[in-house]
Amino acid sequence: MEETEDRRCIVTGEHKDKACLLRFTMVDGGLVVPDLNKKLAGRGVFVSNSKRILAEAIKKNCFSKATKGKGRLCPDLVDMVEALLKKRGLDMINLARKAGCLVCGFEKVKEALAKNKVAFVLEAKDAGADGHQKMTDLSKGLEMVEVYTIEELDKALDKVNTVHIAFLKSDMAKTVYLELKRYEQFLNS
Repeated sequence: MEETEDRRCIVTGEHKDKACLLRFTMVDGGLVVPDLNKKLAGRGVFVSNSKRILAEAIKKNCFSKATKGKGRLCPDLVDMVEALLKKRGLDMINLARKAGCLVCGFEKVKEALAKNKVAFVLEAKDAGADGHQKMTDLSKGLEMVEVYTIEELDKALDKVNTVHIAFLKSDMAKTVYLELKRYEQFLNS
């Protein structure tokens, strides 16, 4: 019999693929911690990948119910998860840079788009309206992700004024894309 990868969200009761859920587990002492890699030992508690639903889980005491009263939470669990997801995305962007799977800057992105080498474009969410419109026109329907500020991208890549990043078609681009979409979903759902 094939093992299912579906898990139930402790808040909504919906069964979803565990890749679409946030996993939490108890560590020694009963502290409930996020397990974003889904590799920590212990029984997992799953919550939909949503800041709003995670806050609801805390408010409704769902973690206590799921751990039979044994689990205790950090008071800033929602902020902790958001910070971890944000950092994972930025770390993946930097890893893609080291692997040579991205190009930065309007002109380099424009050139890569013209050669049909781009999997998706990451644009700083505080990009200027004129640059955004030009990039939208150039990308011709290619997905543009906007989850980080210019300052956050600058720090991640050790560059200045990083507004546009094109991820070149590769397995690395797929991995980065999934991580960025995971963070975006957490923030927006």
